[in-house]
Amino acid sequence: MFSRALTRQVSVRFIRCNSSLPEGSTELPICVRDLVQDAPAIGQSIKINGWVKSSRVSKNVAFVDLVDGTTDQDVKCVIRPPSLLPKDVSTGAGVQIAGVWSQGKGKQSHEIQVTSDPGSAVKVLGSVEELYPLQKRNHTSQFLRTIPEYRWRVPEAGATLRLGSRLESALTSFFDTNSFYKTHPPMVTSSDCEGAGELFRVESASKLSSKEQFFGKEAYLTVSTQLHLEVLSAALGRVWTLSPCFRAEESDTNRHLSEFWMLEAEISFVETVDQLTRFSEAMLRHVGQRLLQHGESGLPEIAKARWEMLAHGKYTQITYTEAIDLVQRNSELFTTVPQWGSGLGSEHEKWLAGEHFKGPVFVVDYPVEEKPFYMKKNTDGKTVACYDLLIPDIGELIGGSVREHDLQKLELEMAARKMDAGPLTWYLNLRKNGSVPHGGFGLGFERLLQYLSGADNIRDTIPFPRAANQCTC
Repeated sequence: MFSRALTRQVSVRFIRCNSSLPEGSTELPICVRDLVQDAPAIGQSIKINGWVKSSRVSKNVAFVDLVDGTTDQDVKCVIRPPSLLPKDVSTGAGVQIAGVWSQGKGKQSHEIQVTSDPGSAVKVLGSVEELYPLQKRNHTSQFLRTIPEYRWRVPEAGATLRLGSRLESALTSFFDTNSFYKTHPPMVTSSDCEGAGELFRVESASKLSSKEQFFGKEAYLTVSTQLHLEVLSAALGRVWTLSPCFRAEESDTNRHLSEFWMLEAEISFVETVDQLTRFSEAMLRHVGQRLLQHGESGLPEIAKARWEMLAHGKYTQITYTEAIDLVQRNSELFTTVPQWGSGLGSEHEKWLAGEHFKGPVFVVDYPVEEKPFYMKKNTDGKTVACYDLLIPDIGELIGGSVREHDLQKLELEMAARKMDAGPLTWYLNLRKNGSVPHGGFGLGFERLLQYLSGADNIRDTIPFPRAANQCTC
């Protein structure tokens, strides 16, 4: 039974038709995750690869705890006599261990017995040349960020990356179910989507000393793919992407990055902001439910409680005006108190979601001046059909809106803001032929992962964090 289950998970078998590839097994090696989930029969020969989590040697026996990153669990290996354990096996070494799958005699349910019998062996694949920095003790996240080449081998850190993979899988299944197509808009753009000017300029290193521009004009790393997604949604109806975005913002907080991943979606024939908020709610409920069913172990206790909140908690919707009123009526709780027309600060967002509503809250209909030019104005002329989703401990997670699809209204708004329409001619042209109501949103992937994993700092959710004065490798 074990062999069939394992083969189904890790084998890749090809029908050899007109192939010149060499004959031989196409099976991948057994991984620890498959081994602990589909335990083989007692007495079966096992060969497993991994890294030494810890090792102990006594007079008559040696023990090796083996991990390979596919799960937070390890495989216990019992080696008799201890002389079978090579002297250069230490914490962090890459090894291959062959032995017999056996009933565990300690806390573990199963273990691999390595003896002097034929077929048993411990082979060093990669020894540790220096003092391995991840010894068996707790390390602070600040210290781990100083060793980016090793930090993700810490069990809790690895669990966060695995959760990110599960999160992306859950989001993909949601969009597939709702007839969306995943697309790949450009990372290099000639326009500033947000209009805030927080852009990184792109240029060829070989042309820095000349006036010649590689792209023939100023080009930047994108802060949002939304404008290009609008083009694609006008062709495919419903599109989404998960792609890198870049913001030259020097905020040194636990929720800001200069390079981050943004999930963005654009939907044709959307006419109201309520359609977008309900869709966003359905997406997050789907994510929460998927994680409760197929989540990741090895994370803080708070993580599962947050999955439960997204899946089954209450979602609230209020207007920006109501949000400002709530903050002003509780002004003693804040260092600053905004007036109508100014933005909500992080402290206000976290209080609304975490303390007042104790769950996700959609804030809709912000003032025109607080939001970008492309958002559709409401009938009051003072607010736009937009929303921010606030969640406890994080604050803003999603921002979205109905887009202005009327060319004349869009041109008037750009003129009122004294914007140069030249770089956005292509975007305005989209409104000339077959322009229909549409809307969409953007979600910060690392912010969501920070919330779902229980991480204190967003820089502990992305493999190689980039921020002002921080680009270690």
